[in-house]
Amino acid sequence: MSLSGLPFRKMNGLGNDFVIADLRGTRARMTEDAARAIADRKTGIGCDQVITIEDHDGPYMGVFNADGSEAGACGNAARCVGAILMEESGDEGAGFETRSGFIAATRVGATRVAVDMGVPKFHWKQIPLAEEIQDTRFVDIKLGPIDKPVLWGPSAVNMGNPHCVFFVDDASAHKLEIFGPMIENHPMFPERANVSLAEVRGRQLIRLRVWERGAGITKACGTAACAAVVAAHRRRLVDRKVSVELDGGLLAIEWRDDDHVIMTGPYEFEFDGVLPEGL
Repeated sequence: MSLSGLPFRKMNGLGNDFVIADLRGTRARMTEDAARAIADRKTGIGCDQVITIEDHDGPYMGVFNADGSEAGACGNAARCVGAILMEESGDEGAGFETRSGFIAATRVGATRVAVDMGVPKFHWKQIPLAEEIQDTRFVDIKLGPIDKPVLWGPSAVNMGNPHCVFFVDDASAHKLEIFGPMIENHPMFPERANVSLAEVRGRQLIRLRVWERGAGITKACGTAACAAVVAAHRRRLVDRKVSVELDGGLLAIEWRDDDHVIMTGPYEFEFDGVLPEGL
């Protein structure tokens, strides 16, 4: 079944923007080619990720990066999809499946939603990494001269997607657009990785810039914010409740004692439309 003519909703979470295609009640399926065409900012609708809402024994959220590749999770999109489902039901909570597992969303304000992003994974096979590393708080990756690297020793964690987090003194001082794609495609990450620069400004504040796998630099990345807080806490740099300042604004992240990571932040509706011909 063609995707053309099916409804979509354009939304964003802190500027991280999505085309959310509602495929429920249809036999249509998103493809890599269609996702690339939709996400193209010159010839398509334009977005960082294409999101689908589907029927899989209940609501299911699919995530496709701008390059057409499929991702396991997207925190900012989860808030948007949760808001859509709660708007439809009139309830204050909603749940849906993703490729990486179940996500529960709860409304906490007129335009704010909290989502349970699940339990972080640290084992090298779960991230995954290409070789065995006992302590994934410190991965042997260096950028720059061997005797004086510019970046080194990132943490690796899976928050639905693989993440590589560098801790730096100044997140704005590094050319993320240059080394982001290098680390995304580093041989250590067989499924590629999201790359973050985390500047710890206090026990409860991190400044974060993100290169998203398959999308490039984005204004915000929810799973990266979760990964940064978890990685920083494992290094004893921050507490379990942290505000993460991204280019698009603030997210509140809590790594609870039960190991679940809760992300709270805003969502914004932009416009409705139908998918164009040719898909």
